[in-house]
Amino acid sequence: CPAVADVAWAKRQVVQVVYGSQNWATAAQGVAPSYLSVRDWPLGAGRFFDQQDDAGAKPVAVLGQTVVDQLFAAGEDPIGAIIRLKNVPFEVIGVLARKGQTAWGQDQDDVVLIPFLTAERRVLGTQILGTVDMVVVTAATADALPKVERQIRTLLRERHRIPPGQDDDFTVRDLNEIAEASKNASAVMMNLLLSVASVSLLVGGIGIMNIMLVSVTERTREIGVRLAVGARTEHILLQFLVEATALSLVGGAAGLVVGIAATRLIAHLAEWPTLLSMPAAAGAFLVSGAVGIFFGFYPARRAAQLDPIAALRYE
Repeated sequence: CPAVADVAWAKRQVVQVVYGSQNWATAAQGVAPSYLSVRDWPLGAGRFFDQQDDAGAKPVAVLGQTVVDQLFAAGEDPIGAIIRLKNVPFEVIGVLARKGQTAWGQDQDDVVLIPFLTAERRVLGTQILGTVDMVVVTAATADALPKVERQIRTLLRERHRIPPGQDDDFTVRDLNEIAEASKNASAVMMNLLLSVASVSLLVGGIGIMNIMLVSVTERTREIGVRLAVGARTEHILLQFLVEATALSLVGGAAGLVVGIAATRLIAHLAEWPTLLSMPAAAGAFLVSGAVGIFFGFYPARRAAQLDPIAALRYE
């Protein structure tokens, strides 16, 4: 198909990989030599296996960064080391660049790549040679993607001898579908977080209002004295609005610090890339101030409308 730029295939199985006294359960994938170019996955060190390695079913392997971290000491060069997959020795010829986790939490670096024929004959114990778990195809252009998908589906139905009207026994997915699913999941999560944040703001605002009402009650005589010596109602109103806003801003600043720290911690533990948006942080800080003004207005107005004589008599 001229619309196809490149193609690669893969077969995978979870196996135990051993190096010295260390061992780790990981995904061993037998892949075509074109796999990295199709996946747009660069090497971090060493080389990838070629057609000769695949045709000769050579026992060579390329490791993901997670596997390297689990098997080798810090600073130890894995290139040239001999590891064992299902008790079969393999020479490490390369290390993949770190790719991180997928949107659904799968560690892409927890993998060992070996030549496809090597996997079939030495490791995976395939009973039917030539079967694959996944075929990755790159279209020549983005516009050609629907055409490529239709041709792939037609070809697979012919190869699998699926009669017309019967459902496919395979799944064809493109990156647009995956991106759309990820976008929808993010939208649902965003709406959920907005709901939680709205409830939190409401509860926090009511808490600020109650605190300020208690403060007005406890400082009634102070307010009466200020009014008696010439303070105007707008001065009292402004004083309590400033106090409510300051209280809310302190809470907002504390929330930002905790949120940033939690984001950094999650990014470190889960190895997820994170981005701190300064406009979003500034917006959150301003919203916290607005909450203080809104919920502090009623206590401030109540304080400003106190009768000076009644306030001075208050016990």
